[in-house]
Amino acid sequence: MKGVHGDSFTVLQAPEFVSFQKGDWPVSGEKIPDLVALTMGFSVQEDLSWPGLQAGPLFQRPRANVLVVVRGVDSLALPQSVASYPLENPVPFTLDSVAETVHSLFAEDTPVVLQLAPSEERLYMLGKANAVFEDLPVTLQQIRARLSQDGSVLSSLPLNSLSRNAEADLLFLSEVQVLHDITALLQRHRHLAKDHSPDLYSLELSGLEELSRLYGPDSPQYRDATALLASVLQKFGQDVYGLYGNSSVVEVVTVKAFEAPLTRKSRSILESRQISNPGSPYNLAYKYNFEYAVVFNIVLWLMIVLALAVIAIAYNLWNMDPGYDSIIYRMTNQKIRMD
Repeated sequence: MKGVHGDSFTVLQAPEFVSFQKGDWPVSGEKIPDLVALTMGFSVQEDLSWPGLQAGPLFQRPRANVLVVVRGVDSLALPQSVASYPLENPVPFTLDSVAETVHSLFAEDTPVVLQLAPSEERLYMLGKANAVFEDLPVTLQQIRARLSQDGSVLSSLPLNSLSRNAEADLLFLSEVQVLHDITALLQRHRHLAKDHSPDLYSLELSGLEELSRLYGPDSPQYRDATALLASVLQKFGQDVYGLYGNSSVVEVVTVKAFEAPLTRKSRSILESRQISNPGSPYNLAYKYNFEYAVVFNIVLWLMIVLALAVIAIAYNLWNMDPGYDSIIYRMTNQKIRMD
């Protein structure tokens, strides 16, 4: 399995009541959405028999869960982490089920549900609070413009062998810029981190994968980018952890290559404004109710029973003899004979 070659699941930050045990227990890629749901205090359909996560307090849950997927590298040299586990069966996964749970349980509040893949220009947002992130640069054209502005990562990070003009280098730097802008937006809108609704962030970074494909895994560009991303992710985890009052879980999944292509239904990034506006009648699916299957079966079988009852009653009425089967006609006939 590829998980043996170094793919990993690392917990950068976690509050004390979310207990990750240190050990060499492998976690399957397809179980990561269930693992994220359990860390947020939600129930899952199947029990997760994995000893790395211990049951925590019933009435305490983290304010946010941030999952960063880094493609193109087995592992990152992260200076500080809570725990790290080998990743086996690295199949593509999404946090759509967790996002729907957050949105359905806290629809009246302001949860942040943000799933973003800058390299693919894929954006998925739910909830009222996502209006804050509508100005987040996510297309390559927007991020390039952001990189040329004051306060961009180009002026604050050591680029070393990375170039400001190469396409692959700019793709990697654009993902670093998005991480920086997310924490900057949260710092300006601290009320989002202080409400009672949990937030969910899912970020997929593939800039290292492109650098490895273009320059090779032994190139100075790839080595410099790997070291740079490790330090950026470490600071990103610390910033998010502090913004949420030391009550958030930050995880990093590093995978050299997924075993199968990711196929998911994603909304176009051009539709992000309508997605984040729950009152808009455009480009919005109906709110899914998890009791739909139960209600559907009740209505279906009740209609079938009523239809059979109507057929049986109609058949008996059609074949009924008024003289013998009806007490009304029977009494009438007797009265006529008496007269």
